Amino acid sequence: MKYLILISLAALLVPALLHAQQSDEVKSVLEAERQLALVYQKGDANGITRGVMEDYTLINSRGKMSTRADDIAEATKKDPAYEIFENSEMKARVHGTTAIVTGITHAKGMSGGKPFDARFLFTDTFVKDKGQWRLAAGHVTKLDPDKK
Repeated sequence: MKYLILISLAALLVPALLHAQQSDEVKSVLEAERQLALVYQKGDANGITRGVMEDYTLINSRGKMSTRADDIAEATKKDPAYEIFENSEMKARVHGTTAIVTGITHAKGMSGGKPFDARFLFTDTFVKDKGQWRLAAGHVTKLDPDKK
């Protein structure tokens, strides 16, 4: 009888513990996403190196592919220079050591001497690398400025 009670308790507690662990991972990856937005806003090349995987690729809003090396070069040149680089409406799904984050990025600043202010729908894929969530891939689509 004792074993039946223990098995029943385990059956009830394991899903709750797994959900709590999943919730902690979701919070952790969303915090990694927030920190990366600050890194890009500051033009912090070292922060990009730490937070972005070596083989990272981004499909940008013009359908062009860029890499971590491209992002580091832009940060070093400070072009674009971001006044605002903020994410909102973020949602994360975690599957083991992989996470998908979706949301909206508001980017405002100067690029090539010209001002810009735009919103983008994004999908970012993170992987857990040596205990740290790091960005592995991204895709952005520019939103219609009339639909904020």
